[in-house]
Amino acid sequence: MDSLSALQSLGLSLPSPAYIVGAILFGLVGLWAFRAGKRAGRPRTRWLGVALMLYPYAVPQTWLLYLIGTVMCTLLWVDRG
Repeated sequence: MDSLSALQSLGLSLPSPAYIVGAILFGLVGLWAFRAGKRAGRPRTRWLGVALMLYPYAVPQTWLLYLIGTVMCTLLWVDRG
């Protein structure tokens, strides 16, 4: 039995390419926000960066990944001022 069918029999599946791209994109934005918040002494920006880096591990659906990521990036945009 190959490993992919073994994972599927356990109820696990591989993420779609769109999910992987979104996770990488929001992770990089989160890394940038964390570093910028740390450098500027802005704790809210720093914590939003941490949240952007970590939330893809808890969100299973692609549409939800992009929705939450867009909301958090909007919060970063509002917080920059």
